[in-house]
This record gives sequence, C-alpha cells and structure tokens, in this order.
Amino acid sequence: MSEQGTHAVIAGIGELLPVLRERAQETEDARRIPDASIKALQETGFFKLLQPKPYGGYEADPVTFYTAVKLIASACGSTGWVASILGVHPWHVALFDAEAQREVWSEDLDTRISSSYAPMGKATIAEGGYRLSGRWSFSSGCDHATWVLLGAPAFDADGTPVDFCTYLLPIADYTIEDVWDTVGLRGTGSNDVIVDDVFVPSHRALSFVATSKCKTPGQEVNPGPLYRLPYGSVHPSTITAPIIGMAQGAYDAHVEYQRERVRASYLGEQSKEDPFAKVRIAEAASEIDAAWLQLTHNIDELYRIACEGGKLPFATRLRVRRDQVRGTERAIAAIDRLFENSGGRALRSGTPIQRFWRDAHAGRVHAANDPERAYTMFGTGAFGLPVENAMV
Repeated sequence: MSEQGTHAVIAGIGELLPVLRERAQETEDARRIPDASIKALQETGFFKLLQPKPYGGYEADPVTFYTAVKLIASACGSTGWVASILGVHPWHVALFDAEAQREVWSEDLDTRISSSYAPMGKATIAEGGYRLSGRWSFSSGCDHATWVLLGAPAFDADGTPVDFCTYLLPIADYTIEDVWDTVGLRGTGSNDVIVDDVFVPSHRALSFVATSKCKTPGQEVNPGPLYRLPYGSVHPSTITAPIIGMAQGAYDAHVEYQRERVRASYLGEQSKEDPFAKVRIAEAASEIDAAWLQLTHNIDELYRIACEGGKLPFATRLRVRRDQVRGTERAIAAIDRLFENSGGRALRSGTPIQRFWRDAHAGRVHAANDPERAYTMFGTGAFGLPVENAMV
C-alpha cells in the first residue's frame, strides 16, 4: 500500500474516534459492536490493511495496522478489540491454500472472518479433508462475520492425534449461540460457535506445523513479506495492541478529568496541583510509551528482515513474544495506577476510566497474555536450549 493510502486509513480512523467514543456505552449495553461502527470502520479501509492485494487488500506494514488498532481502542475498548481480531484474519486466511482464499473473497472483497483458536473441538481425518465437531467460546465479533477460523486437533481413524490445525468454515456450517455476559469487553459479542459433524475440505485446513515454520500454502500466491511473518508474532501482538490503546484511552480520560477535579478530602485542593497525582500520571505515561515502543520496534525489525528476504532470527521471535506479554503488563499497570488515583466518582457506571479498566483486565486473561509461558520460552532460548512451542 502506498504511504499516502496508509495515511488516508489512519486519518479516516482519527475522524471516526469521537463517534466511537460517544458510542462506547451503547456498545457495552448492546453486548456487541453496533453495525454502524463496523460499517464506518470498513469505509476507512481498516479491514483491508492486512488483506492480500489480489483480493483488494493493501498489504500494509503491520505497524500501520497496530497503530490503527491502538487508536480505535483508545476511543472504545470493545470496538478496538473486535477491530483487531477481525482485522488480522485476512492475514491468516492469506496463509491458506489459494482455493480457500478464492472461496472467501471471490464474491465479496469485504468478507469478514471471526475465530476461536483454542482446541475446544475435534477433527477426524476423512477422505479429502476432515469431519469437525465442537463448541468454541470467545469468538469476538462473530455476529459481523460470515466465516470462522477454528482450532482443533486432528485424529486418525484409530483416534490418535496426528496434527493440530486451524479450520476455515462458512457460516452455513456453524451456528452462533449468544452467551456473552461479562464484566469486561462486554461489547465484543464474543459468543460461542457450534459445529456438528461438518466436512471441512483439506484446502480449508492449515497445520500449525506449517504456520510455526512460516512456510504455508498461501505463500505461493501471496509471496510478499507480510505473509512470511510468524503467526506467533503477528497474532499475540494483535491482542496486546488494543490493550495498549485502552491504556491510552484511560490516560487521556484521567488527565482530562483530573484537570477539573477538586479533592473534597483535602480542603478543596485541585487534583492538578497535587504532586503525587502528577507522579502517577508520569509513571503511567512512561509505561504506556514503553509498551508501545517495544511492540512496534520488534514488529518493525521482523518486517524489515522479511522485506530484505532474510531468515527471521528465532531469538528475535522470542523477544517479540517476551515484549508482547510485557507490553500487556505495562498497560495494565498504567491503568491500575491511574484508576487508583481517580476518586470515587470514577466508579460510576458510564465513566470511561472504569470501562477501560474493566476492558483491559478482561483482555489480560487472553491466552496470548500468559507471561510465565512467554518468559519461560525466552529464558529457554537464552540458555541455548530448544524451544518447542508453536506460538513463537
């Protein structure tokens, strides 16, 4: 995508932020993203940032995508979360066999895909493909999608697990059950997806072995550097970017509120004159900046190497995962620091600070944010020992 086109998408999102901010409570109350918000995001070109050029996409550099996500999430945490999840799936579908890509985009270049990657179902190898069944939870934005990506182990006829794959299914092959009622990310509509003994042809299954090796069938038709990046770098960063955006939104809301706040317990002292409040703001700002700089620096480095045609260093991939989970931790720490100093009125329903606080903590429990696993992988690699994990 040209630099001018990239600026146009970011500029369009910037113009949309006040509307998304105004709809944040409506989004939470509805437990799903309003159709108008999805349509507005589509019109900016956001959902095509990581989509292949042959199907009308922009193949933008990944930092542009994460920057857009951060902006959206700074206005509404739920909208940013769903935008990030739905926005990264064109990248994942581009790794599938060319026939699968044609099925998804040949009739509609604006097709959207949701997902649930956790192994909550079971696939059995059949002639020409797989038989898939199961119930998958947490499919964010599924009401706005007509395809889904589902993770499950594959078993042979003897019941022996032989692979772990992501399966791509059209909406006719699954049903959605509305179960989403949570304390955070309430507006994401992350409902359950149910599949009952559906046949999935082999071209719509992608082995995690191929994904972890960065050698996938889709690269034959999508040879660009974007599609040579590791899944274990791109997707986890898709989870952290909106959380950093939520922290930024909380910071902006906190600073605006504190400018006018008078602290009743301190004889009418204005919060903006409180030196300790200033310290907390500085600490939070530093944590947010550090999280963002590490995430974007690492992804930039991977993308630069891919553009140069070089082999992606495994040590760099480990660093991406280390700093991705650290970025989430930094963002959560920043929001907690601000929330502690926001006063009792921040607890009221409808206030931005408490909504960002709940949304960010809800995002923190995503499996991609498990710090011990990521840190252990990094430490294992630092000692020169083999790392056996597909999410790197």
